[in-house]
Amino acid sequence: MKALPITLCAALALASCAPAPAPSQSVAAQVVTPAQWVAACADAPQGSDGWVKPAPPTRIYGNTYMVGTCGITALLVVTDDGAVLLDTGMPEAAPLIAANIEKVGVRLADVKWLLSSHEHLDHVGATAELQRMTGALTAALEPARQPLQTGEPWPYDPQATIIPRFTGFAIDSVIQDGGSITLGDTTFVAHSNPVHTPGSTSWTWQSCEGSRCQTMAYMDSLSTPAADDYRFTDHPDYVAGVRAAFAKAATVPCGVLITPHPEASNLAARLSGSAPLADPAGCAAYAARAEATFATRLAGEARP
Repeated sequence: MKALPITLCAALALASCAPAPAPSQSVAAQVVTPAQWVAACADAPQGSDGWVKPAPPTRIYGNTYMVGTCGITALLVVTDDGAVLLDTGMPEAAPLIAANIEKVGVRLADVKWLLSSHEHLDHVGATAELQRMTGALTAALEPARQPLQTGEPWPYDPQATIIPRFTGFAIDSVIQDGGSITLGDTTFVAHSNPVHTPGSTSWTWQSCEGSRCQTMAYMDSLSTPAADDYRFTDHPDYVAGVRAAFAKAATVPCGVLITPHPEASNLAARLSGSAPLADPAGCAAYAARAEATFATRLAGEARP
């Protein structure tokens, strides 16, 4: 395992690392406007059917693009030395994501890193195939490493008995909470927030439009579903970790909030312009909503 931060050039021991070309005008025309993306996904069904509904690629801000399905986020960040893909989705989404990457104007071979939010099928089910297609390196926090490699959740994951398994994939580099990877002109910082899963990871980086830059905050799910026979109150250590993660999530640098399920951060309204795209308080509000929902769940477990 390699220690990070690490540059792609060092990781691959290349003799030279020529900057990846920016998307050309001809291929950029295949990227729809945010409003067109919202319209394309307006009739997407709720739940797992929406997770596989195809969506066109769109630019969220600066060099950050949405390349996933209507119901599951996959982000492509295009740097001056290649691209980084954050999350993939269900296994059947791999061809769509690959096509969307190319529509942005990025060759699959120029995707250099695959990063993940958490170790469940609906967000990393296509990662093994996209790793094969791109040859990209992967990085993860230690709590996520084993589940990502095996496709099996930790036994103490509250959803362990109900989550489908996925095809695991090799993890090239393990990083620490607060650690980072750098590709070209962009640095991605990892933030551990073990709420939804033990290995839950949020990522932040800077994207710019001209001289105006925003901190992009890809905040992992902070929801707390569990198997029917699982009681959080029977696991006080896990509950303590969840509460600490809520507090930490509220302090993550936040400009443009994005979540693995777009609706969790009201992304459609924000892309359409009916709500502000950027909100420095967005991550704190997101954490507060999740914390209130968790408190309600704990109170329900306490009732006879």
